[in-house]
Amino acid sequence: MPASQQLSRLFGRRRFNIKPGLERITALLERHGHPERSFAAIHVVGTNGKGSTAAFLAAIIEQAGYCTGLFTSPHLVSYTERFRVNGVDCPPEQLEALIPDLLEQAGPDDTFFELTTALACHWFARNKVQLAVLEAGMGGRSDATAAVAGIATIISPIALDHCQWLGNDLQSIAAEKVAIARPGSPVISAVQPPDVQAVIEEYCRTNNNRLLLAGRDFNATSNGADTGLTFTGSSGSLSGLHPSLSGSYQTGNAALALAAAEQLATLGFPISRQAMQAGLATARWPGRLERLRLADGSELLLDGAHNPAGAQALAAALQELGKRRIILLLGMMEDKDLQGVLQPLLQRVQQVITVSPAQERALPATELAARCRTAGTPATAADSVAAGLEAARAAAGPGDLIVAAGSLFLVGELKALLAGVPCEAVRG
Repeated sequence: MPASQQLSRLFGRRRFNIKPGLERITALLERHGHPERSFAAIHVVGTNGKGSTAAFLAAIIEQAGYCTGLFTSPHLVSYTERFRVNGVDCPPEQLEALIPDLLEQAGPDDTFFELTTALACHWFARNKVQLAVLEAGMGGRSDATAAVAGIATIISPIALDHCQWLGNDLQSIAAEKVAIARPGSPVISAVQPPDVQAVIEEYCRTNNNRLLLAGRDFNATSNGADTGLTFTGSSGSLSGLHPSLSGSYQTGNAALALAAAEQLATLGFPISRQAMQAGLATARWPGRLERLRLADGSELLLDGAHNPAGAQALAAALQELGKRRIILLLGMMEDKDLQGVLQPLLQRVQQVITVSPAQERALPATELAARCRTAGTPATAADSVAAGLEAARAAAGPGDLIVAAGSLFLVGELKALLAGVPCEAVRG
């Protein structure tokens, strides 16, 4: 059976939607002999910056000489992107060989993300991974990745998102996120709103977790493009760091990864300062402030920016580019905070072309364009993502920048379109 058909069987599990809880994934891993017990895991939870932080840390660990796994979601173009060992995506033919057995052992209600998490554990065990960095899907204690006992937990900035599952206030979301941390293990947190920090501190006090806070226990500062970053942590300062990922907000993500790397030394996995420096410089995380030069010479910047915090980070990055005319290619899902995303972005762009990514939850392009016009920004709707890109290229003059944002599904569809390959983008 071709891999595409195997994946179709797996993707069909999305009909079970999202079901928080660990009963199903724990039983599934048990039926497969607990592959998750063959490696040590670091959890990365939060709202924004999870993927970048995970990519930085995985690259640092790899540079230190450990066999390294990285599990992230969602993928952009190919499902195999979710499973990396030493920076290499799982080969499609090897993934194909794993899926049938996984599905045969699956319970009737096991969800797509639970099966995907189990698949990652299988792949890492088969490749004798020593350390795996696991990005949570959206939650914490009830996320499928929580079935893997972590030796440390990183918490990226927490904001409102996925409220229908995690809670309608920051304190509830923070309580869910931090509770993935195993009692007694270190917790490394980004700068958080005061009410979020209070929840994290209380959990760590109650469960005897060593808490390291950005700005208090570690920090990274930018010294300019030429001299890079300086990180100060528990083992001193490290200068001349040059993160491979663009955007000033990556300074905070890099600091989280470096602070976690320092903690690994206390857990039996020493990491040299050279590995820290090389890991930051070689990490890759496509689709987040990713700049491409198209065949006609126009410049395209890709960024997910699917929630208010992400949109604010993108708007800040656009401001850093100076006075350039910006054409926004915008596509969003209907369950996202439309006003919260539009408000910061529309202040930085001169024209909007809206599209509907090929997802059942996509907001109609005509409705999205109308909302932009109501906010005072010229906007037109395109019939497809491909048509939207062509319209943006036609509208772009010399020196103009096309920015595609609003959804990682849009980013994935564009990357597939430009590469001339099928897009396997699915939620979960």
